[in-house]
Amino acid sequence: MDFKQLETFCAIAKYKSYSKAAEHLFLTQPTLSSHIINLEKELKTTLVNRSSKQISLTPAGQILYQYAVDLLSLKTNAQFKLDEYRGTFVGQVEIAASTIPEQYVLPELLCQFHQEYPDVTLSMHHLPSEKIIEGVLSEEYNLGIVGSRSTHNHLAFHELVTDELALITPASEKYRRFRETLTWSDLVSLPYIFREQGSGTRKRFETALKRSHHTLKDLRVVAYIENTEVIKTCIRKGMGVSILSRRAVEQELKEGLFYAFDIPDLELHRHFYLVHHKYRSLSPLEVRFRDFLIEALRHQAT
Repeated sequence: MDFKQLETFCAIAKYKSYSKAAEHLFLTQPTLSSHIINLEKELKTTLVNRSSKQISLTPAGQILYQYAVDLLSLKTNAQFKLDEYRGTFVGQVEIAASTIPEQYVLPELLCQFHQEYPDVTLSMHHLPSEKIIEGVLSEEYNLGIVGSRSTHNHLAFHELVTDELALITPASEKYRRFRETLTWSDLVSLPYIFREQGSGTRKRFETALKRSHHTLKDLRVVAYIENTEVIKTCIRKGMGVSILSRRAVEQELKEGLFYAFDIPDLELHRHFYLVHHKYRSLSPLEVRFRDFLIEALRHQAT
């Protein structure tokens, strides 16, 4: 066995796709297939099921995978210690983030991290919070930033920053009166634009509604839109209102394009969390990135 074969094998196990694994490793699919075939010949067993559309590991492959992860982790740790001794840090950090952290929290922090570690490649993926948690559990992602947390006992959550949701409307005369009073009868009459199922923003709002003995069915929903920036455009055009993070509309509020209203009797504060698998070791670079985020955001809060 060599490290290239093990890296290929682990990438296929992670992405469950030859094409995605090849893309991740910057290899051609024939080269990737050759690595697996040679590894199987050397070990005299089949490691990967190829009979179905969904790539999966055989029982022998599952046994090897646990050792392969440890071997590659040991290799990474050795490289990191040598880089640290030389005063240079080279490698890759991959992170999955939900919409608000991806667009309005992380960009500045990624730039700061890059200034401190210019030879580290950062890779960020955008997914709803629920999908990120599923990906961390399945070991597709090692690090994620989400707007809601799970009670799954295999996950470790680190609180990063507080967020506040609000009713966001166009800054028009029609909505100005809400500055004086905002009632439930007002709320149910409004046309709403909501995020997709699995969004941390939507999940937090639904939880707050439930505590007040209401559901989304009590509201008049005119659209479900995945992208926050598209929702903001629709609000500006007068299509409807939405429940959004104040972070997402900070500039529009400064420019007087939107109004933001607190909703009486609804608790709409939440936290963003960094999540990783409790029983899978992070690489030294991932640990450094995790600690950097926690410290940087703690410093911002003080």
